[in-house]
Amino acid sequence: MFTLTAVQQLLKRNIEVELLCFENSRLHQEAEKQKIIVHTLKASGYFHPVQACKLSSVIRNGKFDLIHTQASKDLWAVVPALKIAGSKIPLLLTKQVGSFISKKDKLHQWIYNRVTYALAISEVIKRNLLDTCPLAEEKILLLHNAVDTQKFDPDKIDKHKVRNEFHFADDEIVVGMLARFSPGKGHEEVLFAAEKLNEKFSNLKFLIVGEASRGEEDYANQIKKLAVEKKLKNIVFAGFRSDTPEVLAALDIFCFPSHSEAFGIALVEAMSMGVPSVCSNSDGILDIAIDGETSFLFEKQNGNDLAEKLERLILSKEKREQFGKTSRERAVDYFDIDFLTEKVISIYKQALNEKP
Repeated sequence: MFTLTAVQQLLKRNIEVELLCFENSRLHQEAEKQKIIVHTLKASGYFHPVQACKLSSVIRNGKFDLIHTQASKDLWAVVPALKIAGSKIPLLLTKQVGSFISKKDKLHQWIYNRVTYALAISEVIKRNLLDTCPLAEEKILLLHNAVDTQKFDPDKIDKHKVRNEFHFADDEIVVGMLARFSPGKGHEEVLFAAEKLNEKFSNLKFLIVGEASRGEEDYANQIKKLAVEKKLKNIVFAGFRSDTPEVLAALDIFCFPSHSEAFGIALVEAMSMGVPSVCSNSDGILDIAIDGETSFLFEKQNGNDLAEKLERLILSKEKREQFGKTSRERAVDYFDIDFLTEKVISIYKQALNEKP
């Protein structure tokens, strides 16, 4: 859904944008609510010549300057459509997730040869693109995902709203985690750390925000059952929340224990809110957090190390305040949506200047 935000940012800068998406998808529905010009395809698989022909007509009639797609699977519709239309306009691909499938066969070479630039959201995704796709290194650019740091601004949000809702006392330290219930997000390590920390501290609360994705309800139930087995009476499972800035404002420490993450937008949101964090030392998280400056990094899947790093922040209000200040500064300087929108526009101009 970040695509919609990106579209709105471009429209705000008087850049004409039309959206191509899957018919009747949530993206389609939300775009129509926002009065965005939408073209739809029924292209769920890889080979769809009819849809490619339909798209080629849209490309010919639209007189577009470039196409920017947000998923590599889209290339299987977009590239043939561009070929059919005889269009040489730049094609950009943002790569959000890594792949373990080698894509260097002749067919993939034909597909990826049409890509002007691939935009990787983190260094780990950039390396993955080099390892798995037939792309030269100069064709891969780093473009992090963005956060609206004006919306996620600690000076604009009431920090007491959510604390009062859950009856957290002023002298209690609230450790929070925001993630869907899915294996690999690190819920088990958080519960393990909570159990250890409760042996040393009596003023802790743990706020777990998120819901299960479809088909992962059993995992969510297992985590909640584990909390009962560990007798964690100071843990709150808050479910899905739409008031993310208010939730983050209520936290003293943000916990991001994911085993593998291409980027980690929730972590950037927490940093933008000036919340110090403890994060696993893996993948895209290393693009965001700086150990000893914004966060403490712990060895992924190591509950003991997580507990130890949380304890260091629990014991030092000064360190929490220092990390929080540095986190806010880093979010504004490197991940602000206005800054990164200007960066993507500069990439568009670069691509247009190289147009044959």
